[in-house]
Amino acid sequence: MADQTRRSLPIIDHARGKRSPVTCRLKCADACLGPECNTSGNPEFRSLASAALSRRALLGLGAAGAFTLVAAGAMKPAPAQAAAFGVAGDLAATRTAAASRLPFEPITPVSHLVDEFTVPAGYRWEALVRWGDPIFPDAPAFDLHNQSAAAQARQFGYNNDYLDVIADRGGLTGVLVTNHEYVNPGIMFPPSSDPAELRRRSEIYKVAQGMTVVEVARDRIGGPWRIVTGGARNRRITVESEFAFTGPASGSALLQTAGDPSGTVVHGTLGNCAGGTTPWGTVLSGEENFNGYFRAAPDTVARKRYGFADTATSTGWETWDPRFDGSAPGYENEGNRFGYIVEIDPQDPESTPVKHTAMGRFKHEGANVRIAEDGRAVAYMGDDERGDYLYKFVSKHKFNPKDNPGARKQNRRLLSEGDLFVARFSGNSPAAEIDGTGKLPSDGAFDGSGEWIALTRKGASAVAGMSIEEVLVNTRLAADLVGATKMDRCEDVEPHPTSGRVYVACTNNTQRGTAGRPPVDEPNPRATNRDGHVIELTELRGQSGERFAWSILLLCGDPASITQTYFAGYPKEQVSPISCPDNVAFDTEGNLWISTDGQPSAIRKNDGLFKVPLEGPERGHVQQFLSVPRDAETCGPVIRAEEGVVFVAVQHPGEEGSFAAPTSLFPDYGSQAPGAVAAPRPSVVQVWRG
Repeated sequence: MADQTRRSLPIIDHARGKRSPVTCRLKCADACLGPECNTSGNPEFRSLASAALSRRALLGLGAAGAFTLVAAGAMKPAPAQAAAFGVAGDLAATRTAAASRLPFEPITPVSHLVDEFTVPAGYRWEALVRWGDPIFPDAPAFDLHNQSAAAQARQFGYNNDYLDVIADRGGLTGVLVTNHEYVNPGIMFPPSSDPAELRRRSEIYKVAQGMTVVEVARDRIGGPWRIVTGGARNRRITVESEFAFTGPASGSALLQTAGDPSGTVVHGTLGNCAGGTTPWGTVLSGEENFNGYFRAAPDTVARKRYGFADTATSTGWETWDPRFDGSAPGYENEGNRFGYIVEIDPQDPESTPVKHTAMGRFKHEGANVRIAEDGRAVAYMGDDERGDYLYKFVSKHKFNPKDNPGARKQNRRLLSEGDLFVARFSGNSPAAEIDGTGKLPSDGAFDGSGEWIALTRKGASAVAGMSIEEVLVNTRLAADLVGATKMDRCEDVEPHPTSGRVYVACTNNTQRGTAGRPPVDEPNPRATNRDGHVIELTELRGQSGERFAWSILLLCGDPASITQTYFAGYPKEQVSPISCPDNVAFDTEGNLWISTDGQPSAIRKNDGLFKVPLEGPERGHVQQFLSVPRDAETCGPVIRAEEGVVFVAVQHPGEEGSFAAPTSLFPDYGSQAPGAVAAPRPSVVQVWRG
C-alpha cells in the first residue's frame, strides 16, 4: 500500500478553530463552543511577574541544583536556557551525528481534501489492526452491516489513540496496547430513529471504547508485525470492566454511589486519550473528555468547572443506565469516578486495572514517567482544556530496578502515593514585548523560569480550605486556588529519555487574548493561537525538584502564510509546515517526533507525523515523515529508528462523512482482501523501510 492513488472526495466545510464540528461534538462535547470552564480569579501571569524570580535571583537559588545536575550527569538545558540561567549545557555545540537508521526525504504536505496515507519514498505501510478485526478465536469476522455488542467485545475497538508495541526478549513477539477514545455513530451505522435499535447500538458503543491488548509477532527484526488472534495476553477493557481506586481518595464519600457504596470500585474507563509505558512495564492511560458521557446539570461549582452539561449525550447511555444520569438518585457522584490516570498490566490479562487518585482528576491527555535522580518516579501530565494547567506527580517511594515478581509488585504501587504539583510560569521579557503577535522579544526567545506548586504533600492537602480527598477529586479547583498558569491546552507531556528535558505540546487556543479570556503571556504568546506551540522545560534541581527553566521550542504554523512562527532558530523557509501539535515521542537517536491533530482546519493540510532534531545545527528542523487520510488525526506515534519502523494510530478517518456517503475509505480502499470493508476504519498502521 505504499503508493496509493490520491482520492479526492466531496468537500465538506470545516469548523472554526482546531477540529471539524463532528469531532468537536463527539470527542469533547463541543468544549470550544461552551463557556470557559476556568473562570477562576487566580492571579494572571502579569500580576505574578512582580513576584517572579529574576535571573540573578534564580541563579543564586539554583546554583546548588545546577551543580548537582552537572555532577550527576543528568539533563542539561537547551541553548537559550543555558544562556539565561548559567547552567552548563552542550546542546549548542555542533557535533557529527551517526547516520540515521530512519533516513527519509520529507514528504510534500497533502491537501485536506485527499484521502490518502502518504509515506516517504523507500517506505511501505499497512494496517496492522483495524476496527472490528477479531482478537479472540471465537470472535466473528467484522461485518459492518451486522454489528453486535457480543461481537465488538471480542474485536478491536474504535478510534484508537495512544499505542505502544512492547517487544518480548528476542524481539520477535510482544504485545500491542492501545486506547479507544470515543465512537462516531454517524459513520458506524445508518440513520435510525427506532428506540430499540438506538438502545442496541448504544450497548455496542460501550464495548467499542476502552482499551485493547493484543499479541503481535514478526519474522525478523525490522520487519512488519502481525496480530496474533487468540494470544494468551489478548484482552479488551471496556466501559463495563472493573477497576480499583488507589490512593488517598479511594473510599471517599466523593466517590461513593448506589452501585459502589464503598467508593473503591468503578466500572469502566472513558475518553481514553494518550498514555505512557512505565519503566516497570505497565501502561498508563489518560481519561480525558469524560464529562461528555454524562447528562448532569452544572448545578455545583465542581460540575461547572469540569464542563458537565444538562444535555443529551452522543451515546444515549443516560436514557437507560442511571450511572450516566447525574440526576439519578444515588449516582450523583458517578462523574467524580472518571478523569484519572489508569494503569494496566499488559502481561497479565487477569489483573485488575486501577485508577490512581493520587495523580489528580482532570482531563488527562496522558502521563509519562521518568525515574528521578533520587530514585522516585516522576509523572508529567497535561489538562487538555483551554486555560487549564500543567501538572507533575512525584512518588513517595523509590523505583526498584530489579526484574523479579517482588520488585514488579512494589513498582505497581508507586503511583498510589506521592506529591502532586501544578506549574506556575514566569517570563523574563518586558510585558510590552509580548504583544500577542508571536513576535520574538528583544532577547530572542520566549523563555523564563517556573515553579511547581504543591497541591498535596506527604499524604495531606497543601491547599488551604480543601481536604486531601477534595484536592484529588476536584483538582482543577485546587489548582485555581494556588494561582497556576493558564495554558493553551497542554496535551502530551513527555520527558526526554536521556536529557530529562520535558516537552509540552500546547495544541492551540483560538480564544487566547479575546474578550473575557486569559490574556497573552510569555509561555502563551500568541492571541487567538490557532496553530499551537511546543515548550521545552528543564528541571533545575533534578527531576523531582520544584524549580524549572523553560523556553518555547516551536511556535507552530505555516511560515508561508503566517509571519510569526519560530522553529528553535532554524531557517523557517526550510521547515515543513506544522500546526496543532498533539502527541510527542522520541527515537533512540534523541530526536523529537510530533503528531498533529487539527491541521485540516488550521492550514488546510492533512494531519501528519514530524521529526524535529533537538541538537546541533539541525535543531528545530521540522520534517514531515507521513500524512494520514482525510479527516483523520495522527495519534500515539512509536518510533523504532534502530529498526527502521514507525507506528501511528489513525483516529477518526472520514469523520465528516456519513454511513451512506463516506469521505474516507481508509485503510481498505476497495481492496478485496479478507475483512476489507468499503468504509473508514480507525487503525494502527506500521511503516517500515522496504
